[in-house]
Amino acid sequence: MARLPRLTLPGYPHHVIQRGNNRQFIFVDRADREKMLALLGEHAARFEVAVHAYVLMDNHFHLLATPAGPTSLPQWMQSVGRQYVRYFNDRHGRSGTLWEGRYRSTLIQTDRYLLACMAYIDLNPVRAGIVAEARDFVWSSHAHYAGLRVDRLITPHPLYWTLGNTPFAREAAYADLVRAGVATADVRLLTEATLRGWAAGDADFVALLQKNTDRRVVKDRAGRRPRPSPGDVSPS
Repeated sequence: MARLPRLTLPGYPHHVIQRGNNRQFIFVDRADREKMLALLGEHAARFEVAVHAYVLMDNHFHLLATPAGPTSLPQWMQSVGRQYVRYFNDRHGRSGTLWEGRYRSTLIQTDRYLLACMAYIDLNPVRAGIVAEARDFVWSSHAHYAGLRVDRLITPHPLYWTLGNTPFAREAAYADLVRAGVATADVRLLTEATLRGWAAGDADFVALLQKNTDRRVVKDRAGRRPRPSPGDVSPS
């Protein structure tokens, strides 16, 4: 059965996951991660994508971003992916594919899941046992929102500004939100929706999306659909 096209609509935040082939490392050291961040920033400006959050793990990365146009997100990911593979292969003396197929993505209902998705992304290193707190991991956008550094890659979503009337209030509120963690059900929903390509939102949100695209936005209740490969549904 042919794969469905990705569900991508301008003006909506999208959660994106890209993994290394066979879970191999896609970042070996600091230079690799800095190169990825530079490419993400360069092409986000080129294709009009606002990056709200990210985390760069050893063998995969997560992004939360809003594309301005209907092709902004796929063009951004394609350009970043191709340039990074060339860089990585040249630098590390390897050849062939680096990615585990195409990137996975889903649309996020802003008022219900955007802040939860940001926290979900920040907490990846904690769930993986790499650090005790999100603030201890260098390669994520958490430090920007917690007031620990300025990250030029990041464009805060308007919903973030509602967390407080001052920078300090927003930073404190967001840090508290991350420390509180993300409900297990939300972690599973965000992961499954992204890996399967279905929208993450309530019935009203889904109905609104469906009016704007011919592509199904949620799994049909009846009939068989392809299942993700073993290991696809994981907490990070």
